[in-house]
Amino acid sequence: MTIPDPDARAPDARDPADAQKPRPKPDRPVSSAVADPSATTVRHEPHEPGRAHLPQKMYEKRAAVHNKRIDGRFRRFKWAMMAVTPGIYYAAPWLRWDRGPYAPDQAVLVDVANRRFYMFGIEIWPHEFYFVAGLLVMAGLGLFLVTSAVGRAWCGYACPQTVWTDLFQHVDRFVDGDRNARMRLDAAPWTWGKVARRAFKWTIYLAIGFATGGAWVLYFADAPTLWREFFAGEAAPVAYVTVAILTVLTVTLGGFMREQVCIYMCPWPRIQTAMLDEKSLIVTYKDWRGEPRGSVKKAEKNPAHFGDCIDCRQCVAVCPTGIDIREGPQVGCITCALCIDACDRVMADVGRPRGLIDYATLEDCEAEARGEKPRSPWRTILRPRTLAYGLIWGAVGLSLLFALGVRSHTGLTVSPDRNPPFMMMSDGGLRNSYTLKLRNMESRPRRFRIAVEGLPGAVLWSDTVGKDDAAKAQIISVPADQTRTMRAYVAAPPGASAQDFTFRLTSLDQQHETAEALTHFSAPQGNSP
Repeated sequence: MTIPDPDARAPDARDPADAQKPRPKPDRPVSSAVADPSATTVRHEPHEPGRAHLPQKMYEKRAAVHNKRIDGRFRRFKWAMMAVTPGIYYAAPWLRWDRGPYAPDQAVLVDVANRRFYMFGIEIWPHEFYFVAGLLVMAGLGLFLVTSAVGRAWCGYACPQTVWTDLFQHVDRFVDGDRNARMRLDAAPWTWGKVARRAFKWTIYLAIGFATGGAWVLYFADAPTLWREFFAGEAAPVAYVTVAILTVLTVTLGGFMREQVCIYMCPWPRIQTAMLDEKSLIVTYKDWRGEPRGSVKKAEKNPAHFGDCIDCRQCVAVCPTGIDIREGPQVGCITCALCIDACDRVMADVGRPRGLIDYATLEDCEAEARGEKPRSPWRTILRPRTLAYGLIWGAVGLSLLFALGVRSHTGLTVSPDRNPPFMMMSDGGLRNSYTLKLRNMESRPRRFRIAVEGLPGAVLWSDTVGKDDAAKAQIISVPADQTRTMRAYVAAPPGASAQDFTFRLTSLDQQHETAEALTHFSAPQGNSP
């Protein structure tokens, strides 16, 4: 039995004489809008013949990405996002918001101990978790909207992994220099100078990671108090453990793994590809204009033969994930558009029109290749699919605002005792016991009137109001922003039958909010209405 050589190439059915010759791999991209179907590259596409030479390794070793500094409109936009998003994250726990003397004054606070979520003037209770669910739905719809309109713009500008990776890359540039200097330093042997640079850089990494983890725990307690207790060694152990874990996680993901998180770990790029279509704006290399590639000197000698791409690879040098956009759309492209800035600068230097790499739809690329004028960006963005996402997103947002505006700050929950369901009193009357929870969602103490309705002749007393003071209604005080649990006893005259009735809770302030709870009064089976 003959064992086939794994490195041997299969015969070429079209030309057996050239079967042993490696097939050429030109630079023609195969994933762009108008790629030549007959072109072949190192990547296998559906229209290409299957590879005869399979890779021997299932995992490709990571090549370090040393992206080059670039200036341009998209880079400046990334600077703005890098200032705004971490700025909000680090500053939000320190903002104050006056809610009165009975509530915390931190603007954004997740109060786990009291099961509250505060965001400026909004307070969410545990039973109102549907507001959080609504915000998550809006976030998902917002991502769908952005992806359908402008591709992976979330990944390119606002994703925390992208923002913090960008921050760490700027630290690299500050300590080690720009692209060429960093590449030389990586290739250089370990010397005391290199050790000192690495130690200094990694110290900055740890400082950024510590600040990130420290800011996170400040959302779960009063920030100034926790900050003082943390450095005094008086904070809860969970605070130190959380900061340590988040510090290591931030440095690992943003400082060392970087683009690997986007390419291999994050599921969102795979989900986004299912939402993109030929009408979505994405960063695209216009191969019909750039191919075949050639240097400026070659193009001057034979201008009709070469396209606008001079193969300077500046688009690759500035890419934070190290991909070549000229190979077409791919999962490593986060749509940060730095390659557009780099290419536009090169085109300006060589006197050619900008836009060889640009935000464009696949439909517009095909139209431009035919010599037609592309559509305006607004017409591209404002299309039925994006408008539908926008309307749904707006409807959910308006629904949440309406629910916040009309919600009551008074609540009542009633639980009847099951054992025993009723008691016979000495005068022949019946008594049922209930556990009441009176909810005051205002940041001030309030007085309430709790009354029994729908049960003729019934009277009410509680664990704080004796039977001698039993009446059809009682006045109860509830502390600010609290739920008061009380035992209530309802007595009905002799001969009362089993029936449903209502507890009604009414606030004795200007709001006069009410809450009702329907419950059941139990009686012996012999009693009939």
